[in-house]
Amino acid sequence: MNEPDGSYWRFLPYPALIKIFKHLTYKDLIAAGQVCKSWYQTSLNDLLWKELFFKNFLVDKSVPVVSGKSWYGEFKRLCYHIPVVQTETLLDHGDQVLHVSFSHNGKYFATCSKDGYVILWTAKYPAKVKYTRNMKYFKWKYTQYSQFNESDTLLLVSGVHFGTTHSTSGEIAVFNLDHFELQCRVVNKPYDIFGTWYSDQYLLSGDLHWLAHLVSSSHLWLNKASQEADSELVPITHCLFRFYNRNASSIRAIMIANCLPNSENASSNNGTENNDANLDDEGSSLQHGNPVSHKDIKWIPCDVRRAMASNFEKMRNTKDFPTPIWYNSDYRKVESELNPNDDSNDDEEMNIEEKPNEDFEDDVSECSIETDSDRFVKNDKYLIFTTGYKTYTPHQIGFKRIQPFIFPKTMDPGPTLKERLILFEQRKEQMRSGSPPPDPNWLDFEQVADKFNKVDHLIDLHGHIVGMGLSPDHRYLYVNSRSWPENYVISNPLDPPPIAQEIDIHVIDLVTLRQVGTMLRAHKAFTPNNECFFIFLDVCNEYVASGAEDKHGYLWDRHYGACLAKFPHVDVVNSVAFNPKDPEMLVTTSDDHMIKIWRSRGKVRDLGLDEAQFQKGIELRKGRSFVNNRRFR
Repeated sequence: MNEPDGSYWRFLPYPALIKIFKHLTYKDLIAAGQVCKSWYQTSLNDLLWKELFFKNFLVDKSVPVVSGKSWYGEFKRLCYHIPVVQTETLLDHGDQVLHVSFSHNGKYFATCSKDGYVILWTAKYPAKVKYTRNMKYFKWKYTQYSQFNESDTLLLVSGVHFGTTHSTSGEIAVFNLDHFELQCRVVNKPYDIFGTWYSDQYLLSGDLHWLAHLVSSSHLWLNKASQEADSELVPITHCLFRFYNRNASSIRAIMIANCLPNSENASSNNGTENNDANLDDEGSSLQHGNPVSHKDIKWIPCDVRRAMASNFEKMRNTKDFPTPIWYNSDYRKVESELNPNDDSNDDEEMNIEEKPNEDFEDDVSECSIETDSDRFVKNDKYLIFTTGYKTYTPHQIGFKRIQPFIFPKTMDPGPTLKERLILFEQRKEQMRSGSPPPDPNWLDFEQVADKFNKVDHLIDLHGHIVGMGLSPDHRYLYVNSRSWPENYVISNPLDPPPIAQEIDIHVIDLVTLRQVGTMLRAHKAFTPNNECFFIFLDVCNEYVASGAEDKHGYLWDRHYGACLAKFPHVDVVNSVAFNPKDPEMLVTTSDDHMIKIWRSRGKVRDLGLDEAQFQKGIELRKGRSFVNNRRFR
């Protein structure tokens, strides 16, 4: 560094420099570090960057730095390595784009749309179309969801059938990624179950059976992804669960999570030890198959509420950014245990960003060698879904533990033809005698409980659940929900309560099955409660992102909870997705027919692009624009 001749500033003692630097903005602090060696060393003081971090990102001062990281490095990450530069806009869809999903190896992403197409894209810059499939050939009204299997060899696509406006019929199709050829088709009802992969070669679908007025049964089926059968007695489907539904509710939005090694059985934590666990809000006995959740999860401690209220005031002058995610002490304790000290420096972190693209082919080859039969019975899993019991809108999150099992290799042929004829004659004789076997009273759950599986645990969010996202380690579930008025009494299950325009985010620990984080009144949605809609969110190791109906996508930091950026669209943002191998790449999809790809400033630099050429009105947390091409060292 060049030291100015004849200047005595460079001889100021370290304590004096610290006092001066405390009053500088981060831009001035970077500039001051370029004056001389002593100023450079002072400008790296972590306490200075800690104060700047809290000031610029409006993070609560009680939140510690990520274990093994420095405040300087974290400030640099949130300035330079979050996806905020719009590098591509894809316009191949002709209607609302409803969903986007990434392959596990980060090479591809798939988009679904109301135009009836599913498109497979390459994730490399610039993104290009690899395959396009018109699902109207299958008599689908539109495609609404997609998911890659573990080895990234198959793509699950779910869609909605043509029919009346009140039709709930859907279908799931599975395609291979070699030539986008169809592997299997599965009925899926209702369509907003979406479907999900249970393992690499098996997927889950749903079926809904109405039993009586407002009473139904949701059947969840395990299906082989490749349905070639050697014999008519080789099964390709297996009924996994049957759940009892009341008040026109049903199972929806299913997903699978791995049970962590230290996870306890959910049934031991479902509140049955409490005397009031089987009582509803009015104190009457609940006559349904779903147990109620813990009463305490809907309450937020008073000190947290006060902190939220003070933070709301700060937010009003920051371009209407959403409030931060607030975590309780249990989350912070677990987080510190899961993030041991990392001695790697910031320079090493800078080089990591180039590795995902180099490892893509290795990831594919390793996955393709592994057989699914070993993975299928390896560990317990959680079936996670939305449901309800007060009204048909989903207001509860259900959990069912799936024990390891082997898919049946042979089908039970059932009674022989002779035996079936005898049974048929017996039923005819009963009808003639006027004493046919009585049908069960489906409205009385106690009489039919043995015909259904019990939900292990339920969490009631007291609002319309519109989206769920699972952390990569399967430890935390992030949920979008629009709350109901407090103490609202539902007198008619077909007339759900009014819902807030703002979307809350809830964070649930999948080991304890308790809520450990909350963000109230965040991004917005305006669709009425009696309509079906979904606002998808996604979670990576460091960030959370979500769509919204206020024409923006949103990005939060998982550790600090701060909202970092708003991604503008012309219409509703339905879905967002991080590249699992490169969290500095984010894709947003919208009702404006657009797919937008956002990359970090570091990635833009690596790609040799001009940031000014691509930046289009992105709203960032204050204090993170760069002047005169100054960069963190």
